[in-house]
Parts: sequence; structure tokens; C-alpha cells
Amino acid sequence: MILADKILDLRKKNGWSQEELADKLGVSRQSVSKWESAQSVPDMARVVQLSELFGVSTDYLLKDSMETADTSAETVLTESKEKTVGMEEANDFLRVRETNARTVALGVMLCILSPVCLILLGGASAMKLIGLTEAQATGLGLIVLLLLVGGAVALFVTSGLRISRFEYLEKEAIDTLYGVDGMVKERRERFRPTYVRQLTVGIALCVLAVIPLFVGLVINGEKENIWTVVCVAALLVLVSVGVLLIVRVSMVWGSFQQLLEEGDYTREAKESAQKIGPIAAAYWALVTAAFLAWGFIGGSWNRCWIIWPIAGVAFGAVCGILRAMYKKNG
Repeated sequence: MILADKILDLRKKNGWSQEELADKLGVSRQSVSKWESAQSVPDMARVVQLSELFGVSTDYLLKDSMETADTSAETVLTESKEKTVGMEEANDFLRVRETNARTVALGVMLCILSPVCLILLGGASAMKLIGLTEAQATGLGLIVLLLLVGGAVALFVTSGLRISRFEYLEKEAIDTLYGVDGMVKERRERFRPTYVRQLTVGIALCVLAVIPLFVGLVINGEKENIWTVVCVAALLVLVSVGVLLIVRVSMVWGSFQQLLEEGDYTREAKESAQKIGPIAAAYWALVTAAFLAWGFIGGSWNRCWIIWPIAGVAFGAVCGILRAMYKKNG
């Protein structure tokens, strides 16, 4: 039952006409008529006035999911644990999350591209195609790598600070006020074609990124030359573009799910996430350490990128196992 229906129902239960209710509220009959036909919505001051006049809570009037005005102590205690999200707060969150989607996706792209210069310079130097020693080429490549990674970290930190005030949406049960769910669902449906298109293209690019390697094998066989190095660099470029698209649209789509408490953001999922959070932090720290160790110590930047997709798949399996364990243990 929506606000308009509740006002109409409560007015009739009290035996008042629209004019009588309007007089009690100090508004015009046309205003009451528009409220009851959902053509307009009373402001918060009027909602409070209506709640006092009808003897119900403002929560009952504003929450679409509440069908009866239950004011028992148990209900009040349960609702007090929920964080209320209004229209302005929801719009601010969606705006910030869309901005963060672009910056985080760019940061991830920079991380994937960071070893490309090192690979190209190292290969060109080893094959005597440029006037740099291998040590010079490696040093220059590492400088570019660290600059790109540093830029990515700056983007991640900025995004984290920007979204920090909305952290409760990921961790706590929320309750949206009147109209918020409808607005979020409408925006989600408008975004759906973009989400499907860019997600599909991103996944396709990640899958097809190995084609340059196969082309290099066909052309060069087992012989290594500059084209082999270029093919490896091309693979990373294609993967970076694909991941950019996937991360951006997934973050925007996730913002809708957070406000609607769907998908990975149901209340049950939030409880599991709080338990899994510390494990996830340790897991990805170890994965990052393995990536850097393989790259710097082993000097295999052209191969160590494979850690990330393997770690991503493994992480999904680990999370699934942990959720099943927590659910079984109650």
C-alpha cells in the first residue's frame, strides 16, 4: 500500500471528507485530492502532521512495505536497527557511485597496463633494437610501472574517501522511504541495455585477448622476436579495456542492488560479508604479494598477469564455501 492509498484509507476510517481533512491540516481540498490520487506527495512537515492526526507513525505512512500500523515494542526495536534512506540520500549515493565506477575502473586498467612499457622496453633492449642497455630499459620500465600503479592507488584512495559515508549500505539493513524503490528501479531499467552491452563486450575482449599470442605463434613459431613481445603487450591492452568496461558497469549495477537489497546485497548476504570481510582482505593481500614477487623476483611480467583471473575464480569458490559453512552453522 502506497502513501496515497494510506491517506485515503485513514481519512475514510475517521469518517472525514477531503474538505474536513484539509481544514484540519490547514491546506486546500485540492492538495488532499492530489495526495490521494498520487499526483503529488506531502512534504515531511505535512507527513508528521498527518501521523499525529491519524494516530499512526510516520514510518507507517512512508514505508511502502508496511500494510498495518503496528506500534508494538518489538516492531519499534526491529525498525530501529534499520538505516532509513530518503530520496536525496539515494540520489547522492547513485551519483557518487557512478563517479567512482569510472575512477576505479580506470585505476584497475592502469594496474593491468603498468608492466606493458617494461615488457616492450625489455624486449627491444634484449634484441638490440634500441640504444639502451637491459639495465637501463628495465629501470625506465619500472619507473613507468610505479607511476601507473601510484596513479591507480591515488584513484582508489580518492574513490574510497568519496564513498565512505555510504559504507552502511553494504553492511547494514536499510529501509527506503516512499518513492525511492520506484526511482531506483526506473533508473536500473534505463541502464540495463548499457550494462548488458558493455558487460558482453568486456567479457569478449578478455576472452579474445589471447588471439594476439596465437597469431604470434603462427607467424613466428617458437622463435622469439619483437613481435612476440608486442603480442604480449597487445594481450594486456585488450584485457585492460575489457576489465575497464566490466568494472564500470558492474559497479553502477551494484549500486542499484545495494539500494534495493538484491543480489549480493540482501540482508543475509550482508551478514555473510561481515564474516568473510577479514578473510577477503588477507586473501587479496596475499595475491598481490604473489603477483609482485613473481614479477620482480622472477622477472616474468609477461606471465604473472594470469594470477588475477585465477585468483578471482578461486575467490568466488572460497566465498561460496564459507557462506555454506556459515549458513550450516546457523
